[in-house]
Amino acid sequence: MRSVQRTPWSRPGRPDPGLLRDVALVCLAGGVVGVSFGAIAVAGGLPVWVPVVMSLVVYAGSAQFSAVGVLLAGGGPVAAAATGLLLNTRTAAFSLAVAEHIGRSRLARLVGAHLVTDETVAFTLAQRDPARRRAAFWVSGIGLFAVWNACVAAGALAGGALGDTARYGLDAAFPAVLVALVLPVLREDAGVRRAALAGAVLALALTPAVPAGVPVLAALTGLALHGRTPGKRKEPQS
Repeated sequence: MRSVQRTPWSRPGRPDPGLLRDVALVCLAGGVVGVSFGAIAVAGGLPVWVPVVMSLVVYAGSAQFSAVGVLLAGGGPVAAAATGLLLNTRTAAFSLAVAEHIGRSRLARLVGAHLVTDETVAFTLAQRDPARRRAAFWVSGIGLFAVWNACVAAGALAGGALGDTARYGLDAAFPAVLVALVLPVLREDAGVRRAALAGAVLALALTPAVPAGVPVLAALTGLALHGRTPGKRKEPQS
């Protein structure tokens, strides 16, 4: 039999080209949103250093937008920080989901905890073996962190030159890419489709009545349906 030749990307622990492509797409979309965030913050009257430092220290897109919104609306730092913390509570559960794939050293866990986002967790758990999961976490985590901060700084320096960023439709770029990434899973798994549909319906129903970010958290309850969905039973091996 002819031996199967493996490329460097097919070795255990190495991310495959498909993963790199998906990470690049998310980085592109995240970068566009980062430019929008930096420009909005500075155009609203905040100093350039505020969105830049916030992105480095906080590194949480939805929480940053909410905190800046509170500040620009006249709220104080305490109210802004409380809003950001509320929206970021989901990352506590996410951190537990990927903790074993980050690394064992204290430095790896400290840096890795800062890189935990919705996207890095999704990329990590999508891999089949522990070595690839660890590689996916660090590739996506470092890539997204670098692109986000660079683009936020660029947007902040541009300031009001971009004008009203909403007219460019920048806010639609990130959700569009995420939808494109999850479509293959939705097509293959009926249980995931049912869970996603239930979560989406609940989120849409709550959107008019609760603060921004809460519908996303509530949508996670759809996962309960996925756990109860009967899967295919594996035939016992003889």
